[in-house]
Amino acid sequence: MISQNADKFYRQVLPNGLTLIFEKRNQPVVSIFAATRFGSGHEAVKLKGLAHYIEHAVFKATKTRDAHQISSTIEKVGGELNAFTAEEMTAFWVKLRSKHFDLGLDILGDIMMNPLMAKKDMDMEKKAIMEEIKMYHDNPRHYVMLKIKELMFAKPFGLSPLGTEAIIKKITKQTLTKYHNVNYNPSNIIISIVGDTNVDKIWNLSKHDFFKKQIQKQIQGSEIKPALGSFDKIIEKRKNIDQAHLCLGIPMPSKSSKERYSAEIFNTILGVGMSSRLFQEVREKRGLAYAISSDVEQGKNYGAMVVYSGTDKRKVGEAKELILKEINGMKDLEQKDFDQAKEELIGQHQLNDEKSERVALHLLDEELNGNAKEYYNYEDKINEVKLEDVKKLANIKDYSFIALVPEK
Repeated sequence: MISQNADKFYRQVLPNGLTLIFEKRNQPVVSIFAATRFGSGHEAVKLKGLAHYIEHAVFKATKTRDAHQISSTIEKVGGELNAFTAEEMTAFWVKLRSKHFDLGLDILGDIMMNPLMAKKDMDMEKKAIMEEIKMYHDNPRHYVMLKIKELMFAKPFGLSPLGTEAIIKKITKQTLTKYHNVNYNPSNIIISIVGDTNVDKIWNLSKHDFFKKQIQKQIQGSEIKPALGSFDKIIEKRKNIDQAHLCLGIPMPSKSSKERYSAEIFNTILGVGMSSRLFQEVREKRGLAYAISSDVEQGKNYGAMVVYSGTDKRKVGEAKELILKEINGMKDLEQKDFDQAKEELIGQHQLNDEKSERVALHLLDEELNGNAKEYYNYEDKINEVKLEDVKKLANIKDYSFIALVPEK
């Protein structure tokens, strides 16, 4: 069953190359995502962290607004403004009342297309990013989640999107400006809008900054094709922690694969929520962990499932074997559990469909993968998956593993 909202979907590529996608809604709010097809996955080793640095940099000031004016302009009308750096894109978004649509788009266009990037601001933000790197390192859960990716994928893709202090220190204002000018141009940008606004109004936005810049040649390719890593299994020790934190990662189908939906079902049964197999087996039956879950990350040409848990350092081996046992046990998945997982996923999709910002993000994500309207086919695609499609994903050839344990 194709979503009825598909009838309210519009897409157009403008003469300057910018892609606009829009879903019309009647609620008096609108979410706007603007993304460049340049993310941490496009970076070379020596520039790892650059996309994230640029994301920070554009918020410092534009040619007409300082940092406070950028944030307060949205907040003073009750809106939200934020951004994130992913592997395949860097995205900026606002959510606010529809009456302020022009204002929201103006702010996004200003910060993305007109950042001042003054050297003093860039040097100051460099310090903030270094503190962010330390913060993620000092948080055991975040640390192992970043480390498992490094084990699963070869460099540079496997490296942390934050970069390292050594790399960030060497990135100059000139480098930031160079990569910004090339990658933040209309031909590289997608704008995803969901909410109560007018189609004609969107198509006639030539006054906004997104539509003034001319097409330029991109430095980076738009396709990311990471190589798999060494599938190492490592244990690291750290002082001043009381719990062991472990991650196990296995390859999964990419978002462009016909098996992408099988991976979602597999992951849901294995480790999503309190009714999942991992939660029931590791926490409820044995009390080995407070936190235990799995998650699937998929891009156009890569996919991975990561299981995380925190446990007593003496129980790391037991927890690891239980996780592997449950993954292997998916080979014997029964029809009842399979059907329930489909119902769960479709239900969650419909609940998320109420949130304009979630839909705008998913439309953007699908556009990066090739077709934004794929979002509206979700229920049909899930229902097309067969039991055997999910069961065969349990035949893993290898896995990566890290445990960060207390040094006592």
